[in-house]
Amino acid sequence: MNQNNPSFLDTIPPVVKNLIIINALLWLATAVPLQNLGVNLKEILALHYWDADTFRPHQIVTYMFLHGGFDHLFFNMFGLFMFGRILEYTWGPKRFLIYYMVTGIGAGIIQEITWTFDPQITGIAAEISRVLESGAQTIQYSDGTTHSVNEYIGMLHNLINNAITIGASGSIFGLLLAFGMLFPNQAIYLMFIPIPIKAKYFVIGYAVIELALGVGNFQFDNVAHFAHLGGMLFGYFLVKQWKKGNYQKF
Repeated sequence: MNQNNPSFLDTIPPVVKNLIIINALLWLATAVPLQNLGVNLKEILALHYWDADTFRPHQIVTYMFLHGGFDHLFFNMFGLFMFGRILEYTWGPKRFLIYYMVTGIGAGIIQEITWTFDPQITGIAAEISRVLESGAQTIQYSDGTTHSVNEYIGMLHNLINNAITIGASGSIFGLLLAFGMLFPNQAIYLMFIPIPIKAKYFVIGYAVIELALGVGNFQFDNVAHFAHLGGMLFGYFLVKQWKKGNYQKF
């Protein structure tokens, strides 16, 4: 091989390269019908609500390596490629991997907190508690319809057990935040926008959009916006902590 002309893969630092490979392999593994073999990777590795029957502690780590459709995988890996390379070259492989994992785990923790205070889950649970405390067995509405408490318990059970999150987006948003903090005046170009945007303004704008979408809690939206913000939040404190001392790449 001509060392003066490295291949494209040689320009990708090792941690970013291996993360892309692992995510791609797991996406392929979930794309084939392993259920026929009695294996459901999403049930095992995706992040489930902490009170669900299928929750396991390891999921707070493994969920970030799973993705849904190919577009979900592609855009996350594109973000990892674009921002992760620069950060790995800046920090070194070990520090970069620590940051990637901490922001991903942080995003998962924030998602669990978000589920805990989800209005739909808490509302149904509160209604069940109210009716049981009154000694009744049915819930009657103003339109005259009634539902048994058991129906509502079943509804709550389904909500809790169907709440899952997958994807590396929390870590990717953490990378975006770190890039904006370390290179605030670096120009970022977006499709359909013909003018460059400074990284610091791009990060702030993205965070505001995520917060608005998360608070809005739109019915058509199944994206874990607060998890994205969680990745940015944990990333912010980690970068600030590292900036306090003069560290060497390791």
